[in-house]
Amino acid sequence: MKATYKKYNLDFKRPSGTSRGVLTQKETWFIILEEEDKSAIGECGILRGLSIDDVSNYEEILQWTCHNIHLGLDPLLKELVEFPSIQFGLEMAFKSLEIDDKFELFPSEFTQNKASIPINGLIWMGTPEFMSCQIREKIDAGFSCLKLKIGAIDFETEISLLKSIRKEFSVNDMELRVDANGAFKPSEALEKLKMLSEFKLHSIEQPIKQGQIQEMARLCEQTPLPIALDEELIGVFSVTDKAKLLQIINPQYIILKPSFVGGWSGSSAWIQVAKSHNVAWWITSALESNIGLNAIAQWTFTLGNNMPQGLGTGALFANNFDSPLQVKNATLRYDNKQIWNVNL
Repeated sequence: MKATYKKYNLDFKRPSGTSRGVLTQKETWFIILEEEDKSAIGECGILRGLSIDDVSNYEEILQWTCHNIHLGLDPLLKELVEFPSIQFGLEMAFKSLEIDDKFELFPSEFTQNKASIPINGLIWMGTPEFMSCQIREKIDAGFSCLKLKIGAIDFETEISLLKSIRKEFSVNDMELRVDANGAFKPSEALEKLKMLSEFKLHSIEQPIKQGQIQEMARLCEQTPLPIALDEELIGVFSVTDKAKLLQIINPQYIILKPSFVGGWSGSSAWIQVAKSHNVAWWITSALESNIGLNAIAQWTFTLGNNMPQGLGTGALFANNFDSPLQVKNATLRYDNKQIWNVNL
């Protein structure tokens, strides 16, 4: 077996804002496996400034991985515990090598285009006008679950946006989620959650920065609206530490990004721990290309979670790869009449 890697920069169609800054480009890496007459590909979806494996020698770790590909998947996963994005790329590539169609990783009614995955409509931060425009676009496209990035513009303006949505759509007509990306200070978070709760939100993701475990535990105990842990899960490797984190914080939800938590195996470990602590969960992509998004979506379908998932990111990039993934009627579909076009 031969393994190589390649870097690829994804260009956003328009700058996309979060509380950590505005994104115009997203770096990603691919591991390519070749064995006899077969080839396979896996995506290592790192997000600089957030991924636990955002290290200066990331490329050297990829070189080591490719050089030691003969070790096999399980030994490599154990060696690369602190590099969850590379773990996921390897899982993807080895799975792809096993099958006839290297992109149909989990054959199902989803890949047969007989079933779809409900998804939320993502609203990026920006000017009030820009956010209002996005909200209208998503509503016109049939979305009944919106996720708004908040925490970068004036909080009163964000409240006004939520108020305008709720004025038009009741809680029965529109599910609203917000993602603060850790933007609130612990001293102000509870008061802001109380204000947000007036709009009957489904949940808020990561209201304060990760690593403030006792403060987050107090918030989850006192919160008037459900809290979902997201960044808080990054860098928690062992099952024991996963269980300890959920036991202390006791959140209402966790959100799993396979590229951040060790791929399918790492995500599955979190799901098992969450179930044992009565914590609900859903899956979200982490700005992967359609190659990584495809692997996440096909696996997610097999889990049977009927909540809207965070998998509608494929159309964000100007230079994404042509694929069967299609967003239609607020769902992600796999139109198997469409072909993949991956040139690296």
